[in-house]
Amino acid sequence: MSVNSFGHVFRFMTWGESHGPGLGVVIDGCPPGIALAETDIQPWMDKRRPGQSRHTTQRREPDAVKIMSGVYEGRTTGTPIHLMIENVDQRSKDYSKIAAKYRPGHADYTYDAKYGFRDPRGGGRSSARETAARVAAGAVARKVLGETIAIRGYLTELGGIPIDRSRFDDAAIDANSFFSPDPVAAEEWEAAVDAARKDGNSLGAVAECMATGVPAGWGAPVYAKLDGELAAAMMSINATKGVEIGNGFEAARITGRDNADEMAPGNEGPRFLSNNAGGILGGISNGDVIVCRTAFKPTSSILTPLKTVTRDGEETEISTKGRHDPCVGIRGVPVVEAMMALVLADQMLLHRAQCG
Repeated sequence: MSVNSFGHVFRFMTWGESHGPGLGVVIDGCPPGIALAETDIQPWMDKRRPGQSRHTTQRREPDAVKIMSGVYEGRTTGTPIHLMIENVDQRSKDYSKIAAKYRPGHADYTYDAKYGFRDPRGGGRSSARETAARVAAGAVARKVLGETIAIRGYLTELGGIPIDRSRFDDAAIDANSFFSPDPVAAEEWEAAVDAARKDGNSLGAVAECMATGVPAGWGAPVYAKLDGELAAAMMSINATKGVEIGNGFEAARITGRDNADEMAPGNEGPRFLSNNAGGILGGISNGDVIVCRTAFKPTSSILTPLKTVTRDGEETEISTKGRHDPCVGIRGVPVVEAMMALVLADQMLLHRAQCG
């Protein structure tokens, strides 16, 4: 079977393809009585929306969300919420000449291997276009979480160029096209992306996401660990190739003394003197800031000719024309935020179900 849903109590299923008439998401398990309108969802969609700068795909999609069910007189009813987004700017002819060729780095071959059939238009189900539905669902999850929990995503590295954390400025994140908290790095990234695009190439990036206000106790000891759920959520995003929680791989390079988060008395339980654990201990939140980083590979659709094979096994070359992100990680930031919100909303309801 194909698994198209995610979550335990707060569960969502996305549907649709890149070049179909539309896409969307069905959310099940949302508590009743929560105020929800399309205007609550649209601002998050606008953060991810394509065509907002020369550094992203020039496909023009308004990504206007329609609430089709699950809301009455501005409040959730407790029944499934169906959100729909129309596709209005497809250019399927861009793929007509390469429909019989496998794009290196894409899911073309593996979809054929699994199903014996695939939609070549923009990758169909494997397209990053699917993430628009996740962002819509994430907006609903934020409403479930309430205003005490804040989720903030940004890029920390692009094309191998990291930010300087001494220049970290939260206000800068929304002031540039790269969700960069470092204005100097944003200028360097701009030059790097422009150079890659002109060269018919692409770049990778690392997105960091922080959640503040998460209380201690969310998660589970073994099979629904909070960090495990976050890792699964982030790895499910298109082009993701790595996930770190807290100190991540750096923890393997330092000593236990340096990695341990010492504790001191606090007003509401222990206060942590550092946060190498990323706010999670033993799969359960410890009340500190949740920190998760996601590594996005370079966009696979590039103009540079690459060696490949056809569906019939013949050797050939391919150059993918069309409108593609020179760095898919840029628009990945709102998607990472959405997945963080979706996991936390699910964990909040799981915790409430077991512990009251």
